[in-house]
Amino acid sequence: MSRNKRKTSALQAVIVTAVCALFVMTALVGLYKCFSKEPVQKDGAPPGQGGDPAASQEPQNDGQRVVPSGMERKEHFFTILLGGLDDENGGSDTNLLVALDAENKTINVASLPRDTLLDVSWSVKKLNNAYHHGGFSQTMSEVSRLLGIPVDYYVTVDLRAFVELVDEIGGVDFDIPVDMDYDDPYQDLQIHFEKGPRHLTGEEALQVVRWRQNNDGTGYATADIGRIDTQQAFLTAMAQQTLQLSNWDKIPGMAEIFQKWVDTDLKLSYLIWIGEQALNIGSEGLTFHTLPGDGSGYYKGGSYYVLDPEATLEMINTYFNPYKRELTMDDMHILVP
Repeated sequence: MSRNKRKTSALQAVIVTAVCALFVMTALVGLYKCFSKEPVQKDGAPPGQGGDPAASQEPQNDGQRVVPSGMERKEHFFTILLGGLDDENGGSDTNLLVALDAENKTINVASLPRDTLLDVSWSVKKLNNAYHHGGFSQTMSEVSRLLGIPVDYYVTVDLRAFVELVDEIGGVDFDIPVDMDYDDPYQDLQIHFEKGPRHLTGEEALQVVRWRQNNDGTGYATADIGRIDTQQAFLTAMAQQTLQLSNWDKIPGMAEIFQKWVDTDLKLSYLIWIGEQALNIGSEGLTFHTLPGDGSGYYKGGSYYVLDPEATLEMINTYFNPYKRELTMDDMHILVP
């Protein structure tokens, strides 16, 4: 399979996961509100610990999720890892970490660059490679180990959910940030848009968020980070149009999409509770972030997204820390070249 195909297929993740987890969950509220139940906070892998994930098909840190003494959790605070599975390559190239703080009425979402450098024994030490060493359970364990926080639940989504959901809400108004002119005959992919505001269908929205560069090699000045910025801007626009009472008549269609294309360990009653919180919080309380780092970093001759430890620690403590005490660098497991 071509290099371009591997790259573009990864784009399903950011959109599909966030849309279905944050917005389709909300849609379930109207159908099953009487069954709402707050999720159970799971014990997480001890910060700074967790076995060295060797190259195996079994998740390395499974069964080690024990909260250390003194790590009391905040009430009504949950972390969810959203992943878009590559339906052709069988991997999870892009992931989003969601922190739902119902007490303070905030939802924070962090994009986790797929090339993020991990401190693991594998030869290719990238986050998107974790899936091939133990499935999405391994990905969850690595995110927990990397950032020093537990991951309570997961949601994985198929690409087709994104297209169907955008169409279900009647499309999305979005200001396309740059001219897009790209053709890939091997994927039968054509992306042609002029910069500026446009009403996008599901297929058109998918093309916009998949775009990396033009036929002449021009693209985002910041490469993948620029693409992540566009994806986050699109999700913000979609949230503003989805989290509206006027869309409640579309609940049955949204629920059907969720049922077809989403896999999660969240019970239905938990999904409904999360949906209630998301509806109460609204798009005003939804904020997107990207793990801070250097997208042009290198480690042992390989190209990686190298995290900035201090900036990452500050971000996690400010928005994603589920514990009542602040984390320290010793709680995390960030590899610095």
